Amino acid sequence: MTISQPRKRDSSRPTIREVARRAQVSPMTVSRTLRDDPGVSEATRARVMDAVIALGYRPNEAARNLRLGRSTGLIGLVVTNLANPFYSQLTLGVEALATEHGMRVLLGNSGEDPVREGQLVHDFAARRVDGLIVVPCRNDHSHLHPDRLGDMPVVLAASPPVKIDVDAVLLDDFAGTWEAVRHLISQGHTRIAFLGLPASTWTGSERFRGYCAALEDAGLLVDDRYVSRQHSDVAAAELATYALLDTPDPPTAIFTANNRYTIGAYRAIRGRDKATALAGFDDFELVDLLAMPLTVVAYDPREMGVAAARLLRDRIDNAGSLKVHPARRVVIPTRIVEYGTGFRTPRSG
Repeated sequence: MTISQPRKRDSSRPTIREVARRAQVSPMTVSRTLRDDPGVSEATRARVMDAVIALGYRPNEAARNLRLGRSTGLIGLVVTNLANPFYSQLTLGVEALATEHGMRVLLGNSGEDPVREGQLVHDFAARRVDGLIVVPCRNDHSHLHPDRLGDMPVVLAASPPVKIDVDAVLLDDFAGTWEAVRHLISQGHTRIAFLGLPASTWTGSERFRGYCAALEDAGLLVDDRYVSRQHSDVAAAELATYALLDTPDPPTAIFTANNRYTIGAYRAIRGRDKATALAGFDDFELVDLLAMPLTVVAYDPREMGVAAARLLRDRIDNAGSLKVHPARRVVIPTRIVEYGTGFRTPRSG
């Protein structure tokens, strides 16, 4: 009788004990953290997830499923802010394409927290989703490298990949902003403010670049007094707009970098009863009911979701194709939409 030898553990695969050592906690604490136990403190959870991501650890159950080579029919989708209608529409686009191919979508909201994003990516990988679509909240994409995810296909949305070779779907942020600001200039505005996103984000830098290019093309200088960034929500954008409007030489027009900032700016303009023109990136519901003219940079967020899901499905159907076919980039076009009767004439002085 032949007695089979026990299979040796793959020494290259990190264990839960190695994660525990790196995080300076017990293996039981690692296990509780991965089960999302509410009794684990946020500080401990952050240390454990940092160790999990750094080591590329996956639970043994996921490793067993991977060896079976079975498809789960699941797509993982990670977005940064579900409260923003852009992401709900993008999700609907992903789901529409997935449903067409008999797949389902697991959705996670990172809340613009890189630790949470890493945890979601890890959790989805542990559940053996067939692929991931991620709207990253930071420029470090190392946790999304195919080698770290067992060659699981990844597609980025709204941000290009940084030091990883994966597909991406982007908006034409630069051209959309350039066109909107040029529209303001054509209406006679020369003091145009920019209410924008942080420079560290792709959309923030591209939309600011479009703003600067439009001014420079018209022979206008970028005036730092009219540039306000690093805002997080509607309330912050409203306060920033009040500050712009209360300067001795206020702008006669404002460009906002997303729909939340547009709403905040609108509230301040109405609050000060200023004849200030407003243009912004992102269309949104009920915009046509606002009590002032408004121009928006519009596009179809569902189209972005469909495009991302289509790229991912193609990679799933052609496993290993990234090693043969280079990463692709799809750019979703924008258009200018005017609401109301047109911009008001800027006040003199």
